[in-house]
Amino acid sequence: MSRAVRLAVAGVCAALAGLVAAMVAGGAATPRIIPGLPDEGTLTRWALPVSKLTMDVAGVLTVGLLLTATVFLPSDKGLLGKPAQVYVRAAAWTALLWALAAASSLVFSLSETLGIPVAEALGGNELTSYASQVPQGISLTLVVLFGTAIALFSRGAITTGASGGLLVLALATLMPPALTGHSSSAPNHSLATTGVALHLAVLSLWVGGLLLLCAHALRGGPHLDLAADRFSRMALWCFIGTGLSGMFSALARLTSVAELFTTSYGLILVAKAVAFTALGVLGWWHRRRTLPELSAGRPGAFVRLAGAEGLVMLLAVGLAVALSRTAPPPLLDQPLDRAFELLGYVVPPPVSVANLASLWWFDLFFGVIAAVLAGLYGAGVVRLARRGDRWPVGRTISWGVGVLLLVLVTQSGVARYAPVLFSVHMAEHMVLSMLVPIFLVLGAPVTLALRALKPAARRGDRGPREWITAILHSRITKVVTHPAVATILFVTSTYMLYFTPLFTAAMEEHLGHIAMTLHFLLSGCLFFWVIIGVDPAPTRLPYVGRLLLLFVTMPFHAFFGIALMNMGTVIAAEWYDQLGRTWGASGLADQSTGGGIAWAFGEIPTLIVLIALAFQWYRAEDRTARRADRRADARAARVGGTGDAALDAYNAYLAKLNKMDSLDKTGKE
Repeated sequence: MSRAVRLAVAGVCAALAGLVAAMVAGGAATPRIIPGLPDEGTLTRWALPVSKLTMDVAGVLTVGLLLTATVFLPSDKGLLGKPAQVYVRAAAWTALLWALAAASSLVFSLSETLGIPVAEALGGNELTSYASQVPQGISLTLVVLFGTAIALFSRGAITTGASGGLLVLALATLMPPALTGHSSSAPNHSLATTGVALHLAVLSLWVGGLLLLCAHALRGGPHLDLAADRFSRMALWCFIGTGLSGMFSALARLTSVAELFTTSYGLILVAKAVAFTALGVLGWWHRRRTLPELSAGRPGAFVRLAGAEGLVMLLAVGLAVALSRTAPPPLLDQPLDRAFELLGYVVPPPVSVANLASLWWFDLFFGVIAAVLAGLYGAGVVRLARRGDRWPVGRTISWGVGVLLLVLVTQSGVARYAPVLFSVHMAEHMVLSMLVPIFLVLGAPVTLALRALKPAARRGDRGPREWITAILHSRITKVVTHPAVATILFVTSTYMLYFTPLFTAAMEEHLGHIAMTLHFLLSGCLFFWVIIGVDPAPTRLPYVGRLLLLFVTMPFHAFFGIALMNMGTVIAAEWYDQLGRTWGASGLADQSTGGGIAWAFGEIPTLIVLIALAFQWYRAEDRTARRADRRADARAARVGGTGDAALDAYNAYLAKLNKMDSLDKTGKE
């Protein structure tokens, strides 16, 4: 038996051991069966977590295979090398296993939900209804569909762009089952849901990357030192992200530190924390000792330590599956309030400037986005400064203002009141779509990244700088950055959201609310990139065209505001009625106020854009004039004259006339 097979068997045993131990300790293996109540049976009780464990491991392996092929191994001008193509083909088989495990989990989940044996669950029509109507069933159905799609498309992927797209799809496929578990029913479900999504994404990259790095080392694959170095850089951020997201997820489910040691759920969390700490120690030792040995051509120590780290990771995966099978401790002092169930907090007191400024509400998703935007931009500016290059202070200030506004509207009292009052929601919408993007676009982040990042060490390979360049020149970017497309997305999406049932659906689901808010931000950035963007873009309008596009687009927001003010019915009335707000204006009056905000708000960004556009236009004309002067000076130095061809021709014409006039005078004399 080869070392790779022995390591794989040991990993499976470690994952199963963690699952069994945690289920026994948490009581899921031996639940109390009450006579007369439905019981799914022992088969479902054990086959369901094993199916979910198989599904999770197959998903992590698929992510690891695609990550190794796309990022860790070098490419040749966008084409995958032979080792990378082998891993992409292997991802087709792990994705197929992923889909099959999700299908079996679907069947066993139905058996558990209905409390009937598997044979009875398969005999009726309940499976179809469960897979298409129940959130847990829908999430597993999505995994089956997406896993099958990854398996099919992986067989023909030969470019880094294709494997990168499959990697993004694999990461997205991990999310649905996790986001319909305990996180969706936690008191602070927004924090729990985002924490689980972030935790799952970084953990799958970390675990999958390490497992495939071990397999690559055992196979004697090429470029192991390069792959290990790239993984090591990524692993540090995955370790930080895993720790923070796990902490936030625990905070969303536990009410006191004592519950960590007095409840089954807390004890499994402690076991995961111990495994996480062990991974941190192994990772530090790995970076300090084994990477230098690997660079020196001695991979033995690296393989042993990485294998041990992989076993601990699989043990943690087994604990995670068992944790999903263990009920979190109940929140005894949770208010019996429908608004608390929907929002994660009770309806705030009457809105005021003081409450908007003081009643902050932490949103993990946009908090992470703001931290990443500020951190990466600051790191780029610092790198340029250390290199002796200058970066305009105005761009840095503009970026900082944009990030600050993003924090204010997503973390302050505005975020707490936005789901309760349509007027506050509309103010948040306007700032996110028409004010924050202006300052972010003027910060020129792509230009900063292209200047700060170094080219790939290997010719033809793709590092971060090359990936940015490839994305800028991709067909998708050319389509979405076309002025017509960007304008249509910016204008029509507002009407489609609020004048269709989409707004109600987005408000009722936390993921829908995140998608809606993120769309405001991205569509605004896309539109203003076309108008006042400093970064390179596939399509550039002349300045007259930009002014015309701005003046044509902005009235549509005014028309939208007027339409809201004249409506006789409340948008998303079902949502606002469930909150039971007893203070302030009526829903229709508050909606009219929101329409007034949408109608009047457009003047502020229009003025800012006009000032920026006028300045850019002046700078462009000045650069054009100076460029023409330099060309003229160079031509004058080369052929004589002024260097301006038109002026030289005119001077020659005047000289010819003067000469003819002199000859005429001489002839007369």
